Amino acid sequence: MSNRPSLLAHSLLGTSLSLLGGGVAWAEDSGFFEGAKTDLLLRNYYFNRDFRDHDAPKGQIEEWAQGFILKFSSGYTPGTVGFGLDAIGLFGLKLDSSGRVSGSELLPVHDDGRAADNYGRAGAAVKVRLSQTELKVGELLPDVPVLRYDDGRLLPQTFRGALLVSREITGLGLQAGQYRAVSLRNSSDMQDLSAWAAPGVKSDGFNYAGAEYRFNQQRTLVGAWHSQLQDIYRQSYFNLLHKQPVGEWMLGANLGYFIDRDDGSARIGRVDSHTAYGLFSASRAGHTLYLGLQKVSGDSPWMSVYGSSGRTLGNDMFNGNFSNAGERSWQLRYDYDFAAAGVPGLLAMVRYGRGDQATTKVGNGGTEWERDTEIGYTLQSGSLKNLSLRLNNATNRRSFNSDFDQTRLIVSYPLSF
Repeated sequence: MSNRPSLLAHSLLGTSLSLLGGGVAWAEDSGFFEGAKTDLLLRNYYFNRDFRDHDAPKGQIEEWAQGFILKFSSGYTPGTVGFGLDAIGLFGLKLDSSGRVSGSELLPVHDDGRAADNYGRAGAAVKVRLSQTELKVGELLPDVPVLRYDDGRLLPQTFRGALLVSREITGLGLQAGQYRAVSLRNSSDMQDLSAWAAPGVKSDGFNYAGAEYRFNQQRTLVGAWHSQLQDIYRQSYFNLLHKQPVGEWMLGANLGYFIDRDDGSARIGRVDSHTAYGLFSASRAGHTLYLGLQKVSGDSPWMSVYGSSGRTLGNDMFNGNFSNAGERSWQLRYDYDFAAAGVPGLLAMVRYGRGDQATTKVGNGGTEWERDTEIGYTLQSGSLKNLSLRLNNATNRRSFNSDFDQTRLIVSYPLSF
């Protein structure tokens, strides 16, 4: 099982070569330096979580930090096969914290409970391009349905491995990848992979392959994926995305279905679950309404790699995604884009999600709900153009875990060179 994605990668590359036939397409001739781009994101992050449970280990978590995210992406060398390099440099600086209120995952925490004064890491990936097929090897930010890197704190999570993307046929995207190590969003180190269901049980690697096809004037997408966290779980995923204009409205549907099973030596025990979701939307004149429905069936929770984001699920929210074993959930959400009222750059969101029948370590019949609100503004002009401010608040109540209220203020300023 461990070598399947790499075999598929060779197969995809071979397919790309055969598709080129006698008239070989050339890689982009922009040049390594001529096509290069460097971006620096300055991210200032304040995090406060106020626990409403007397049994919680801490009454409050409150930290403030400054992050620097530097990304470099080269162009490709001219020729039939183009070569390039992507690099990333990450640095986080503590502005305010103490052992009494640490633990927001903005910063690493020492054994004495105090947050680190600073931390950082750097990495690079070599890339090779032939026609519309690209291979990258090194430090990567995977963002596919079965593995989405987490960027919900000061610095993003990164993975070390390889990915292959091929788009030789119009509308069809083929992808494969293999990852051997991960650096979490509040860490400078690389570590072995594990699952959210059992973070202490390590795996030798994560493999995946998938295909997506867009058609109907780009309004419809169908996808099929398969992944494997070696000796822990294997997962199949099928999805359908569709947008349909109806008069002045734009209707949308995001449907997905996961099948999870244990893999190999089953290091965390038996895995058996099916997760189905539907996220439906209706937009008009700046207003967007969402309805999310989701159900986890079987004896196991929805499976994913530890530290990764649950954004693929229909009911993913700021602090949870209602993915416990047996859990059924629904979500209502409303977004408004103030550009429709003559204020471009100003966005607002409110949503409420509720889950029940959850089976956790505490027992059966667990319930939970979360209420999120967010307002954000991005400057549209002036010397600080593109500077953005996001203020969000969440309220979480769970029968199987601590209750809390949470507030975050994020100020981001992107610079491009």
